[in-house]
Amino acid sequence: MGKKTLPGLDALRADLDQVDAQLIELAARRQQIVSDIGQLKEGAGRQVRDFRRERQVLDHVRRRAQSAGLDPDLAEDLLKRLIDASLTRQEQERGQRRARGRGQRALVIGGAGRLGGWLADFLDNQGYEILLADPVLEARPEHGLYSDWAAAPLDVELILIACPIARSAAIITALAERQVPGLVLEVASVKTGLIEPLRQAASNGLNICAVHPMFGPDTRLLAGRNVLLMDVGHRPAVEQASALFADTMAEVHEIAIDQHDRLMALVLGLSHALNIAFFTALAQSGISADELKAAASTTFGRQLAIARDVAAENPALYFEIQSLNAHGPWSRELLARAVKALATAVDDENLNEFAGLMRDGSAFFDDLQSER
Repeated sequence: MGKKTLPGLDALRADLDQVDAQLIELAARRQQIVSDIGQLKEGAGRQVRDFRRERQVLDHVRRRAQSAGLDPDLAEDLLKRLIDASLTRQEQERGQRRARGRGQRALVIGGAGRLGGWLADFLDNQGYEILLADPVLEARPEHGLYSDWAAAPLDVELILIACPIARSAAIITALAERQVPGLVLEVASVKTGLIEPLRQAASNGLNICAVHPMFGPDTRLLAGRNVLLMDVGHRPAVEQASALFADTMAEVHEIAIDQHDRLMALVLGLSHALNIAFFTALAQSGISADELKAAASTTFGRQLAIARDVAAENPALYFEIQSLNAHGPWSRELLARAVKALATAVDDENLNEFAGLMRDGSAFFDDLQSER
């Protein structure tokens, strides 16, 4: 026997549908206003993002929510999502209006991969004509698709190398031998085996720069995201690489290429290893995922979300990040020593030692906050 419809339920649902439709229309109207503001700011030479204005908007929304009987945290979360969407739209539209790549061609080697695809979209938004080269592609030169990068036009204005790290060195050397005229950027996550080929290529006249976008291919808004640039002996290439991000809100930092992998051993290698160890321990615990979910705390849930993302990544890429970085053993040893120190403090019932570990961590984060 079916459930009886409650009196008035259909009418309330219709009201709810109407409110939802109005919310969508208002969000779309807000986005259009944001676009208009973006054009005004650009015409006046103003920055896209105004943190002071964002804080004012969020504070105002919290007050309005409080007076309307709505949870202020919910209201702020909604507005933050809308602000991020607005910034993304402004960023993309600014790139389209500037059209720095108009009339130029860009070849993305490894363009069928996730990062290669993101880079191709990023350059397409700037007006570049995009050519893709990747072994998994069916060669269709009339559509700018090549299965062999060496068969693609190399007289383009920009070449991006976004292929597996182990293949990058040979490609860099071959491009230098062919004396390609355009800007060449390689975006590998590990530079250990690439430093000498990069420097040799630059000394042979290749206009090349090492780059590392510090975000994943699902990223839409570049505000607050880091892009690392490394001079390998051809200064103009660094300036040209930086200009590609000039119309975004990305944080562009130049570092020494010799320092890159030591940093990445912690930023990528340690964080990946920690999460792989975390979900490996869970998988080997003998406790089912449903049991853990039913008992999950806030901290566990947050860690689980990060670990889930890591588990879904490309194993070959993550193995390269661990195995090809000369500083990888150092970071994994730090992790092993930290786990041992924790276990020793607990097993010895040494509260002072345990508290010292937490104090050291707190002091580290205080220093990190003070440098922001």
